[in-house]
Amino acid sequence: MEVTAAERTTTYTGAQSLAAKINGYIVAQRTSIAAIAKEIGYSRVTVSRYLAGKYDSDPTGIEDKLAAFLAGQTGEEVELPLPLEPGQKGGQKPRFYESRDAKAVLGVCQSSQEYMGLGIVVARSGYGKTYALREYAKLPRVAYIECDDTMSSRDLVEAIERSIGLPNGYGTIWRRVNGIREFFNTNRGYLLIIDEADKLVSKYTQKKMEILRAIFDQSDVGLVIAGEPKLEAQIKTYLARMANRVDFYASLRGLAPSEVEGYLEDFNITPDALLELKERACNMRTGCFRLLDRTLSNVGRILAERGEGTVTVKIIEQASSMMML
Repeated sequence: MEVTAAERTTTYTGAQSLAAKINGYIVAQRTSIAAIAKEIGYSRVTVSRYLAGKYDSDPTGIEDKLAAFLAGQTGEEVELPLPLEPGQKGGQKPRFYESRDAKAVLGVCQSSQEYMGLGIVVARSGYGKTYALREYAKLPRVAYIECDDTMSSRDLVEAIERSIGLPNGYGTIWRRVNGIREFFNTNRGYLLIIDEADKLVSKYTQKKMEILRAIFDQSDVGLVIAGEPKLEAQIKTYLARMANRVDFYASLRGLAPSEVEGYLEDFNITPDALLELKERACNMRTGCFRLLDRTLSNVGRILAERGEGTVTVKIIEQASSMMML
């Protein structure tokens, strides 16, 4: 069974968890998460998530690096949970897989928050954009909104108010937007993430995006706007005043074959089945992270019903038939 970073903070016996020890070290030495992240070769976002108990990937690697760092700085040894025996596989999907695309999304969010910049993230459906954005939104001072085609300007303002904990405002949109600006200027260091933003703009109206631009221009806040690839063209075509403000940008490319292997490393999979799963994840026509994940989930259900433990191409085909129903 996979143990997450959040669970490990309560399963260490005897003394404080590794996360608590590192947090104590930061306070005592007046250092920073960014400095430690640089020392161990991880991103600040990853270390922040681990120390907050919100790191949902396999924490073995980062824990080894943090324990070695702490031992080198203080001489204090930390007893970590024993790893799995060689060849033993738990058959669990990573809760959050840090692919190159996920790292790109986290990087845009981190930079936009630190420098109060404007970031753009574009990706085809199923590439994992929303999942990565929601993962970053678990951090402090991050507000996340997912838009849809039915949102009016008033709906958008209300969603922003709700995401930052403001009571629903009254009066005109202008008055309520001013309240949002005042909040961000009083509470500096926030990041506002607008997902599915391509649904807010068309050739006939750009009012909702202009509201976002006004909030960004007149507030001490970082802003990340994310959507499908057409979002980039929409901004360049209809929103020139926003296009020339972009500081950080990521266009997701989908999983690489080596990343599929990394995602599946905790499973017993036949070589032919691995090739089939790579095709489902990486082909340029329909392949994506979502299709891989859904196929794996359906395969897991079939295997559980049969009491088997090895993934074969035949079972993948059966899982695909289930997905078509």
